[in-house]
Amino acid sequence: MGWRSCFLLGSGLFLGLLVGCDSGPGAAGGKTSSAPAGGGGSAPSSLSGKLDIQGSSTVEPISIKAKELFNAAHPKVEFSVSGQGTSNGFEALGKRECDICDASRPIKKEELDRMQGNGTKFVELPVAFDGLTVVVNKDNDWAKQLTVDQLKQIFREDFAAKTWKDIDPNWPDQKISIYAPGIKSGTHDFFVEVIGKKDGKKLRSDEQTTLSEDDKQLAIGVKGDKHAIGFFGYAYFEAAKNDLKAVAIVNPANGEAVSPSPQTIESNSYSPLSRPLFWYVNSESMQRAEVREFIDFAFENISKIVAEAGYVPLPAGIYAVAQAHVEKGLAGPHFLTAEGEQRHGSLSETYTEANLGK
Repeated sequence: MGWRSCFLLGSGLFLGLLVGCDSGPGAAGGKTSSAPAGGGGSAPSSLSGKLDIQGSSTVEPISIKAKELFNAAHPKVEFSVSGQGTSNGFEALGKRECDICDASRPIKKEELDRMQGNGTKFVELPVAFDGLTVVVNKDNDWAKQLTVDQLKQIFREDFAAKTWKDIDPNWPDQKISIYAPGIKSGTHDFFVEVIGKKDGKKLRSDEQTTLSEDDKQLAIGVKGDKHAIGFFGYAYFEAAKNDLKAVAIVNPANGEAVSPSPQTIESNSYSPLSRPLFWYVNSESMQRAEVREFIDFAFENISKIVAEAGYVPLPAGIYAVAQAHVEKGLAGPHFLTAEGEQRHGSLSETYTEANLGK
């Protein structure tokens, strides 16, 4: 079982995570009082400083929304937010080149090992649910739903279907154009986990495929090609839903075709493409007042931030645990044992202080 199918959260299945574990001193840096989202009409604060956020383009809208609301209360704090892929974000975090890594997947053990070698510690914070959304051109009137096996035929290197007719004999004999996240993207890694990991297969990268870590460019590509198909985070579909169609995915557990929505993502009836999203915060950075204040502010307003960014908030209890980890300075990932074995169970069971570093 991969990390995509490991955890049950309320009635929804939280995807189990693939990470190593280390504990260490986080930062409980100087905390100031947070203003309400939007500033609440109060006078702007004098807090200043800079925050650098890098990583997943999927998670980027959440960080941008948090920045906007935070800057309404703290206009002197400067931000740099960029979405060049989860892997690039972890690399920057390990080199202390950013304060926060946006991640659309959990950290990998080799990434954790590099950080430990550099002496870099972090606090891992789950922030939202996402439903990876498979999209087609708005003029596509044939691919209304797809099974996981059909996704394999389209996207895997060993199948690499040439035409839509190869997928279904009733579909057009037209070449499929593929628009997919690049190999530095956590979304790419997650999709490989869903359709190829068990068989050791990769996503295709042939002449019919365009890869990019920029989800906006993927959406533009599918919009401009009647015979195209692609995938990216749900928020990017919401932003482009007038130009694209979301394909319903057949849930392997019950054979029902389900379209992505906040409700189906939260309940995990949109399976197996529901997943968690994260912030990884440099522990040293949290000793700076502006970084600690931003994290405190964000989690006081996290459900509003996540919903306005187009994603699905986690249950309040999970956010409370994340806040407690910040308060107590608990650093490291949560989802592998000290022996490297993957934990299974609900996020509520897994995301605890007891599991950290054990």
